[in-house]
Amino acid sequence: MTPVVSIIMGSASDLPVMEKAARFLDEMQIPFEMNALSAHRTPGEVEQFAKNAGKRGIKVIIAAAGMAAHLCGVIASMTTLPVIGVPVNSTLDGMDALLAIVQMPPGIPVATVGINGAQNAAILSAQMLALGDEALGQRLLAYKEDLKKKIIKANEELAKVTFKYKTN
Repeated sequence: MTPVVSIIMGSASDLPVMEKAARFLDEMQIPFEMNALSAHRTPGEVEQFAKNAGKRGIKVIIAAAGMAAHLCGVIASMTTLPVIGVPVNSTLDGMDALLAIVQMPPGIPVATVGINGAQNAAILSAQMLALGDEALGQRLLAYKEDLKKKIIKANEELAKVTFKYKTN
């Protein structure tokens, strides 16, 4: 199996956040890889990864980083592949990472999800891949339909909750 999505994290401490992306990609039957790379501690490896990802069959990169969060932008500067940044809450409630990732200079875009939003990053990557994969598109459609069913069920359960002044 050749991976088409690469999940890159600044350190293994980001794994609890990034597992949500891995679980979703697994559920959607999308081959992926996971690696730790650091823009500051392993810059040579980051460059090698970014410049060769497309040649290896990677189509989307999900990059997670906290604090200064340079990893996402550094990768985006070295590839034409779409990069989705996941700001990780490690300090300052994750706002430092969010602002670092979302404020890329012109020409170096990084799609950015919310703080610790790894699952949304995986969903976005699946939606990108589904543009050329009808079967994946159908799996995504089923996933979204299931989300609707969960809300309908939640409302059915909420209708059973009683309070003296609750009107529905």
